[in-house]
Amino acid sequence: MNNRDRPAAANSPGLESAVPVARGRNYLYAIVAGGDLRSYPSLGIEGSDVYTITHGHVAAVVSGLASSKIRPERANLTAHQAVLKRLMADTTPLPMAFGTIAASPEAIRGILVKNQHAFQEQIQRVAGKVEMGLRVAWDVPNIFEHFVNTHAELRLARDRLVGTRREFTQEEKIELGRMFDRLLNEDRENYVQEVERALTSVCFEIKVNQCRNEHEVMNLACLVGRNKQEEFDTAVFATAKLFDNHFSFDYSGPWAPHNFVELDLEQ
Repeated sequence: MNNRDRPAAANSPGLESAVPVARGRNYLYAIVAGGDLRSYPSLGIEGSDVYTITHGHVAAVVSGLASSKIRPERANLTAHQAVLKRLMADTTPLPMAFGTIAASPEAIRGILVKNQHAFQEQIQRVAGKVEMGLRVAWDVPNIFEHFVNTHAELRLARDRLVGTRREFTQEEKIELGRMFDRLLNEDRENYVQEVERALTSVCFEIKVNQCRNEHEVMNLACLVGRNKQEEFDTAVFATAKLFDNHFSFDYSGPWAPHNFVELDLEQ
């Protein structure tokens, strides 16, 4: 781009952009390594142009925003993810949480200045990598009955109470529930360790996230090399064969490395 074509706003130090910089609020999608200017017309929230604001060795991927707040509506969430997906095509961004807004381009630059070192460290940590998600669940109609059938301790406790031929007291229900929860968590820990051992050779890092419901065995985030995704797929299929038909495996990705970015922004 020659000087005649460059937007006037791009002449300000640290505010380089391939499109004119919005002077009001800026919505922040991600941080990327500095270098080539990036612009994605009409890709952002509210159909706005997406562009980079650079300082030093890092750049913020932003767009102008008319509103002071952004609602987590489907259209906005979709636009946020579309920007991250576009960035993932040729780099590994540090994704920002949905709804991150700065008051101005100058405020964006302030974030880049104050967090320069932290951003560079995190970019180096995830460079050339993607996040893959893996969820494993018990594929059974009734998880409690499944545990009764597979854990003698729980079955004997249940049968002992059923054998009294009366309704369970609240205390008995609580005691049985606690035993079930303990066995559930013990099994989860054992299965997670088994899967981690099977996948460790194809993952740089594995993060164990909280399960969403009783049927879920594990919810893993896996940091995988971009050039190792096929190996990860193969390893997941091989790992699934270690489990019987009472388990289902579901993996997704590649995603931006949300679970492996640890930033406490200074503004």
